[in-house]
Amino acid sequence: MTAHDTQPSPAPEIWALHRSILTLDSHIDIPWPDRDDAFDDTSDRHVDLPKMQRGGMSAGCFVAYIGQGPVTAEAHAQAGQQCLDMLDTINRMQDSRNSVTARRCDTAAEIRAAHAQGVIAVVAAVENGYSMGEDTALLEQFRQRGARYVTLTHNGHNALADAAIHRPSLGDTPQRHGGLSALGRETIGDMNRLGLVVDVSHASRQTMMQAVEVSATPIVASHSCVRSLCDHPRNLDDGQLDALGASGGVIQITAMPAFLRPKPEEGRRTAGVADFVDHIDYVVRRLGVEHVGISSDFDGGGALSDWRDATQGVLLTEELHRRGYDRSEIEAFWGGNFLRLLEQAEQAAVEQRVIMEGVGEA
Repeated sequence: MTAHDTQPSPAPEIWALHRSILTLDSHIDIPWPDRDDAFDDTSDRHVDLPKMQRGGMSAGCFVAYIGQGPVTAEAHAQAGQQCLDMLDTINRMQDSRNSVTARRCDTAAEIRAAHAQGVIAVVAAVENGYSMGEDTALLEQFRQRGARYVTLTHNGHNALADAAIHRPSLGDTPQRHGGLSALGRETIGDMNRLGLVVDVSHASRQTMMQAVEVSATPIVASHSCVRSLCDHPRNLDDGQLDALGASGGVIQITAMPAFLRPKPEEGRRTAGVADFVDHIDYVVRRLGVEHVGISSDFDGGGALSDWRDATQGVLLTEELHRRGYDRSEIEAFWGGNFLRLLEQAEQAAVEQRVIMEGVGEA
């Protein structure tokens, strides 16, 4: 148990602040197979729509997560179909049921409009480029189903890139491509064209650094932490943070104790909201307020001693306020910075489309 476990309920003015700003969690897993319970107040999901409403959460990126498997045509086909099915499930998380109203949102403007109307914004994303196999045409289907980012890898190398954690059980050596493959570079270009943000969480250091150079738009680490504070291969070191910042990108700190605090010599590792905000503080000092955001990885392994589900996000707002961050800075962390990346990706896609149409007319 940590000192954070006994934290009293936030003051009314903290709740008022939290409920008034646009709070977006950039990485939430969904149960699979689907149980059609997103509108139910479940006992085992860390995030469902009633919990988001009670916790004052405005928006969530729900991910179609596909675990790494064999890099074969048959396995790729199965992964691609499952990903499309999962995106369809995320798209069904909109309607008014059980006194909750939610809406699938494809753009930053739609997310902002939903928040202004008191509607929960559901945003789709894809975790693991393995789901597209070697077929870049699938990216267009992901985008048509509302996906806003694609995580290049998960644990284990795929056809696009090397992962931070390789999988010997799948035949992996520490490196397969030396970062991005040729297909991976092509895929990033296609993602830029479609308005998909490139996500480098789970990617190897070489993959991440190359992605920054290849992508025409700023990249995101949708659920990662700071390696200088916790030496884990899933975290970004100072060189990676500097490259991310220079490119205009954002790291979304995540609620995974193993990424937040080193393992003690004795006992079980725990982490709380104060540890989480330590990582935000570090990025702010090194890169500035505009390069860091918030994710939970709820229902994908994330949970803290005092941020266990979507009802408790206010405790992050309270800790940020306690450390002296003002409203505009807290808004930036809770969604403003991430929405900026979505807007930049949308604008770049429009500009590329105009150029291509001009070429076609010529």
